Amino acid sequence: MKRIFITGAGGQLGLALIELLKDNQEYMLCLTDSRPSADGTIKALDITDEATVKFQISEIHPDIIINCAAMTAVDLCESEQEMAYNINALGPKYIAKVANSIGAKLIHISTDYVYDGQARTPYTEEAVPNPASVYGRTKMAGDNFVKEYCPRSFILHTAGVYGEGKNFVKTMLKLADEDRKIRVVSDQIVTPTSAKELARVIIYLMETDSYGKYHASCEGSTNWYEFALAIFEMAGRKAIVEAISTSEYPTPAKRPEYSVLDNKMLREFHGYYMKGWKEALEEYIIEKGKML
Repeated sequence: MKRIFITGAGGQLGLALIELLKDNQEYMLCLTDSRPSADGTIKALDITDEATVKFQISEIHPDIIINCAAMTAVDLCESEQEMAYNINALGPKYIAKVANSIGAKLIHISTDYVYDGQARTPYTEEAVPNPASVYGRTKMAGDNFVKEYCPRSFILHTAGVYGEGKNFVKTMLKLADEDRKIRVVSDQIVTPTSAKELARVIIYLMETDSYGKYHASCEGSTNWYEFALAIFEMAGRKAIVEAISTSEYPTPAKRPEYSVLDNKMLREFHGYYMKGWKEALEEYIIEKGKML
């Protein structure tokens, strides 16, 4: 039985991984998060404490480590830069060092925000990172640490993740239920990605030795306004939605204008295709049903 150590297990991706792996007798899951679960299944772990990271991971001695932990509050990162660096850069560094020392594989989750958003064609893995926000810069630093300290690592860049917990899909449906006029940005091109689809990629890759950098987002692209319209249509909800520009919705952190990722490495080296964003969204809404 292989041991899998998951950080950030209480987040959207962590919960999706648990759901897909919990009944698989080939794996034993060791779950951690900055906030432990009330039932004790998810243990506390502060990834910014190097000694604690080394002790807890070494004690379990996992075969595979999946790092889902991150500070993803993009705007908060702008005002809390030291915290963002500690979590998004130093945390992965500490995890990568212990992973290498015990011979574990490491899957590290990163973001489309490492790119500047100025492209007009999908970013492949060969694209040069040029982040425009503190979040993007700290995540890029974490990527570099993982690459430096753990050769047996997978670095996965993804975008627009939604799953269990707070996310864009649930926010839109909540606003619709409140019968409020909804204003959504229409000039940021993205690829919404379900946490379940991303978890499937991780589970596939972790059993290979094809280490390196991968893009892993659902296929296709849209903008946030069109994504919102698709959510309401698939969920059978009526809503008044107004398309606005980024300039009409200023935020502390700069968002990429274009952050579509091309899953070139998955496609060309593994023949692996993720679902289209509409198909993945439909699966999510059907599975959640009346809970949304």
